[in-house]
Amino acid sequence: MSIIIGIDVGISTTKIVGLRDGKPSAPTRITAADPITSLYGAFGKYLHDNGIKLQSVDHVMLTGVGAAYVNKDVYGLPTSRCDEFLADALGARYESHLDNAIVVSMGTGTSFVMCKEGATPKHIGGIGIGGGTLQGLSRIMLNTSDIKQVSAMAMQGDIRHINLLIGDISAQPLPGLPMEATASIFARAHNDAPKEDIAAGIIAMVLQSIGSAAVLAAQGTGCHDMVLIGNLSLLPQCKEIFPPLEKLYGVRFHIPKYSEYCTAIGAALAYKG
Repeated sequence: MSIIIGIDVGISTTKIVGLRDGKPSAPTRITAADPITSLYGAFGKYLHDNGIKLQSVDHVMLTGVGAAYVNKDVYGLPTSRCDEFLADALGARYESHLDNAIVVSMGTGTSFVMCKEGATPKHIGGIGIGGGTLQGLSRIMLNTSDIKQVSAMAMQGDIRHINLLIGDISAQPLPGLPMEATASIFARAHNDAPKEDIAAGIIAMVLQSIGSAAVLAAQGTGCHDMVLIGNLSLLPQCKEIFPPLEKLYGVRFHIPKYSEYCTAIGAALAYKG
């Protein structure tokens, strides 16, 4: 049985998925020091773990910023490249079952891709806030860039000690803004704030900024559904940050089952054969 391999090559992390009979299977990821090591490590692990022989692979589809470092066929197999924004769109649509949506790809930064049924997916912008922002600020303020550690720390923090809310500055709700809405990020932070509160503030700032920017990017598109993909979509804080934004802006944020692997899935789906 022939298999199409989709690979999302990052600078240090590579995500890989196989497409059998049009259905993705067994996604996995590998982190290494450079994109080439990461790519070949992920490929080898995927074949080994799933008992797949090299000759069973029909085609390899590459995408992601690290794909530019790969200038030859992978293991001598027919290899093609897919535009990352197209891969984002195809994977997100497949996993979410939504034909009309804004795909919010939360990587090092964040990109927005508009998907409409019958139309070619279109990149409509992005912001320089994402996982890189979270890691950089955490490195400076918490002496760690381990996102899992920061997330665990944040679970013990209190965002009300960091952010200024509408209820802190107004005796009654403002038009369209409930009392619990954020008025100013980090405005209540003190120089002796506990690390747990700082961690909660950093994560909330990144996710709120992404959510608000996605809503602005969707203005005039007619799309009210946002599909969140990428590593940050795995943060447990997403379940706390995005529902209030849904209520505030009248939109819906969706996190597919394989949100982390949507770009790799999309690359495999882009193969035309």
